[in-house]
Amino acid sequence: MDNQMQVENYKIQKPEVWAGNIGDQEIIDRIKDSEFSRKQIEEGKDYCYFLDKKYYTSNNENSEYVCMAYTLNEPGNLERASVSDVVVEENEVYQIHRISVLRDGVLIDKIPDTRIKVLDSENQSSGGVLSSNKKINITIKDLRLYDVLVLEDSRIKEFTDRDFLRKEFSKYVWVSPDNYWAYGHFKFTFINAREQTIAYKKTFFRNEKGEVLEPEIKFLKQGQCFVIEEPNYINTVDSGREIFPYVDFATESSWKDLSNYIAPLYEEVSNKASLQDFAPNLIEKLEAIADQGEKIQLAIEYVQNHIYYIFDADEMNGHKPQEPSVTYENKQGDCKAKSLLLKVILEYIGVEASVVLVNFNTDYYIKYYLPSLLSFNHAVVKIKYKGEEYFVDATTRDEFGLIENRGFMYFIHYLETKKDQELQVRKPHKFPYYCVDEKVDFNVKGNIGKLNLVTTYKGNRANAMRRYFKSTHKREIIDSWNSFLFYGFNYSNDRNGTDIRNVFKDAEIDVVSDDKKLNEMKIQYTATVDNPYYVDPQNNRFLMYFDRNVIKASARDFMHKDLPFWHSFDSEKYEVNLYTDQKIDTGEKYTVQESTIKNPYFEYSSRKKVTKNGASVYIESNPLVNIEIPQKDFEQFRTDHHTVADSNFGLGIDIIEPGLMNSLKFSFKKRFK
Repeated sequence: MDNQMQVENYKIQKPEVWAGNIGDQEIIDRIKDSEFSRKQIEEGKDYCYFLDKKYYTSNNENSEYVCMAYTLNEPGNLERASVSDVVVEENEVYQIHRISVLRDGVLIDKIPDTRIKVLDSENQSSGGVLSSNKKINITIKDLRLYDVLVLEDSRIKEFTDRDFLRKEFSKYVWVSPDNYWAYGHFKFTFINAREQTIAYKKTFFRNEKGEVLEPEIKFLKQGQCFVIEEPNYINTVDSGREIFPYVDFATESSWKDLSNYIAPLYEEVSNKASLQDFAPNLIEKLEAIADQGEKIQLAIEYVQNHIYYIFDADEMNGHKPQEPSVTYENKQGDCKAKSLLLKVILEYIGVEASVVLVNFNTDYYIKYYLPSLLSFNHAVVKIKYKGEEYFVDATTRDEFGLIENRGFMYFIHYLETKKDQELQVRKPHKFPYYCVDEKVDFNVKGNIGKLNLVTTYKGNRANAMRRYFKSTHKREIIDSWNSFLFYGFNYSNDRNGTDIRNVFKDAEIDVVSDDKKLNEMKIQYTATVDNPYYVDPQNNRFLMYFDRNVIKASARDFMHKDLPFWHSFDSEKYEVNLYTDQKIDTGEKYTVQESTIKNPYFEYSSRKKVTKNGASVYIESNPLVNIEIPQKDFEQFRTDHHTVADSNFGLGIDIIEPGLMNSLKFSFKKRFK
């Protein structure tokens, strides 16, 4: 074998005692075709003859063992098997026990044909991501289509002093396998070798009718195992509409106990030195500001922009934060360090603040998970100010505004790093401002249309739009607006294929104003449009403006059975004015149609004003966000969004062509409509 020298990141050896030992003949005996296997292979799928997976946890290590045999009947699977990567953490060792193929009834050892390289797995260090992970690249020569590949390996993660939290607490989530694969024999074993009792919770398992069963919680003492074993197994989950069944394992504890464990760690480091001692220059700047809101803004933006964010993967699995004085002096820190520094600064100016633990990726599942500090992967700051609660991510950049105008952070569950805390649930949120406030004026004289569009963005939208204008070439920005308007005016249906730059002539876009306290950015787009009317196949002319951003397709198309719909739409306000020097049909249905929706989760109104030469529409949408919409309420929510989509998201006016015959045709149409 190439690269024979053993290195610390991987070893070739027999399995650990807890994993057991399986001989070659037993492997061969277990790779037997059956009616079940033949059916899968005939359907063109790869097939796994057996999968034995074991997870072992003690107070000294977390380890996983896998032994499996699967077909290489598909070229894509053969390629993936021939070259693969395994990423190991610091102090984690990848153990290879067996790499073999069963070919023509003979078990062939492929370790001599295996080349192993150890590479650094650090491709983002320039962005402040630090990791001691290693990538083990495994190349197996001479794998052939229709081989059966046998892999047996383990990952052994021994704890260091830095892993004090992993020593004390265990957390593991087993998720049922991908439903592409069929298994002749599937087995998963969880082995508790810890001194502490481990609880486990089975969630989203289903009965024979496909109905979700109530979660059940049981316990494993030291030396006990949990086993799932299935013969001829295919996961029947409808992956597009159902959540995969999973089992959550965690050291038996309560949220209150966990908060009492974590609180002293934050308390200890935050009290080691006062802000006056290590940040006199910052204090001078703060005390030069009279307004408390402006002081808060300075504190937030100082930590966000002047303290460099270092994501240290090896430190994130512990919860002991860096001292604020060190963070300030070094001008860098991870999310815990930056959050704690911001908390200390806010408390100095008399603002109540605390560090809270969150997990944006698995926020939905935290309410189902067993209590565990290892369920969180990020820290942010909770601020109480003038009777309101705000949450600030100290690791972000390019965010602005007084605290009430800053962008809103979406998540529901969090744990404060204080004593005697339970898992907390945030209230739903209503924006005190419009995230988008837009006015469209389109005036047509003769065959020329003058377009003026003014949009004010606030909160998250203002932050995003600043970044967009900062990083994008102006020509590209104008093209983006042109493309949006091409569809908004319905030109895509009567001049599709036309160069959009030739439709919207002399297009310009500029930032009119940018208020960093209000966090409000206003832009203006102007253009001239030749042939401004949309013309249908019968040569009828219309002025139309329908903003499809107002239609929430994700709400109308949502079909998941288990996940509730996550409501995170922005508040929006639009005024659209379409005017012409032609006579219009002032009674046309879609010109005068209005709507009022009062759903528990959003209020929506569309109001019209019609004159003989034009019309205006005033649209307002005020959602209740940061909330999961229960299934019992969702169909009405969907229906109300269908109502919005039924021509209540814009304006259209019909032109009455001049001339006696056209007037008669129009009168006849109105009479018999």
